Amino acid sequence: MASLATSGLSLPKHLAAGVWQKAQRGSTVAALSGAEPFQFGETQLMTFTTPPKAEYVAEGANKSPSDVAFGTKTVTPHKVQVTTRFNQEVQWADEDYQLAVLSTISDALGVALSRALDLGVYHAINPLTGTSVASITEKITDTTNTVADSGDPDLDIEDAVGQVISAGFRPTGLALDPAYAWKIATVRYDDGRKKYPEIGLTTDISSFEGFRVSVSDTVSGQPEVTGGTGVEGIVGDFAQLRWGVQRNIGLERITYGDPDGQGDLKRKNQIALRAEVVYGWAIMDLDAFATINAGS
Repeated sequence: MASLATSGLSLPKHLAAGVWQKAQRGSTVAALSGAEPFQFGETQLMTFTTPPKAEYVAEGANKSPSDVAFGTKTVTPHKVQVTTRFNQEVQWADEDYQLAVLSTISDALGVALSRALDLGVYHAINPLTGTSVASITEKITDTTNTVADSGDPDLDIEDAVGQVISAGFRPTGLALDPAYAWKIATVRYDDGRKKYPEIGLTTDISSFEGFRVSVSDTVSGQPEVTGGTGVEGIVGDFAQLRWGVQRNIGLERITYGDPDGQGDLKRKNQIALRAEVVYGWAIMDLDAFATINAGS
């Protein structure tokens, strides 16, 4: 939780459009795997551990039963919040001079929440501290399908895709760290033409060899994790990731009390902005994913 002392926000002397911030990429999970509605709290998803099989029946022959077996997967709720403090005068400037300060801040809070989804699903990381979240007991990077970066992204991705296919799944997407995506995007033929001009460098969907691609530094866990996690790419059947927003608490402007342990707002002449969301997700099978990791 940022306080005034660490936020570094001061009112501009002249009209300005919002607050400058270093660009941050949002959620590749949201880009590659569609959200679905979940009830609040733990939710049980039914799974087929042994799926039914159809049977051709000859004329006048008896019909045979198809053995099935069921299992369950638990969607676990995870609450995420971001609280930021500012001088009370910030809201006056926004009203008096039509500065887009508060609007820009609220947009940044939204980016923070979307990044938290990736960091939780991929790495079980708390974005604020860069440390593990004990309540997240399973993450996509727990998969045993791994590929070491050989310096040839074409072959590395082929290897990762092959491991997912061998496990019985159909890969649908690639989540890539920007540095690794840059390696792919700059591969050229001998005549200088780009080999993969279709790949983009943003979370917006692009493509690679027919796969949907989304790019964000949440794949490597940077900058939240100092030095990153070493993960450069995640290949997977993203249909095997079931996630949704269980509760969207939205943006709250707090003008009284001590919402974050930094002291009374009125006494300090401050306001706080807080955004909260409750995500729920379940990884149906870790074998549906493979990671490409930086070489040692």
